[in-house]
Amino acid sequence: MSETSAEDRIWTVPNLLSFLRLLGVPVFLWLVLGPKADGWAIGVLAVAGFTDWLDGWIARAFNQTSRLGRIIDPAADKLYVFATVFALLVRDVIPWWLVVVILGRELFVACFIPVLRKHGYKALQVHFLGKAAMFNLMYAFPLLFLASHTGWYAEIARVVGWAFALWGTGLYWWAGVLYVAQVRQLVTAAKKG
Repeated sequence: MSETSAEDRIWTVPNLLSFLRLLGVPVFLWLVLGPKADGWAIGVLAVAGFTDWLDGWIARAFNQTSRLGRIIDPAADKLYVFATVFALLVRDVIPWWLVVVILGRELFVACFIPVLRKHGYKALQVHFLGKAAMFNLMYAFPLLFLASHTGWYAEIARVVGWAFALWGTGLYWWAGVLYVAQVRQLVTAAKKG
């Protein structure tokens, strides 16, 4: 199989896992905001977090990377973050300031997308720091959800959940700043070339 046709693959196991993760977003929102089935909602988040790791591992281990995968994998991650932040805010599990900080990072990075496109680039590769940030946030949200309950586990979940949330948010911003630095390097190189 040529490199070009390998990149154009759609039907791969990692792409299927990412697509299933995308389908889980409305299910998660319905569980949290409709019947308030928190146990099931946390289960959906846990499966999403595991499949996020699994699709990347399979893609690298079995050479199943694709152009589509590089689009839908981070899209699924971002949709889960936005859906979870929204649901937890509506349920009064997380404060407004955390939502503002996370969404502020997205707006900050989005400001540089037109600059990137103007110089002929579609998107930058997701780097390890961004994946680490997403990993932390995907663990933080179910734990913060558990912390909003009254069981024996609530205080432990609160401490660990906030540790993941703060660390993940810091890494998320750091990854955003690195993204902007990459854009700047590409634009500088394009102007010289």
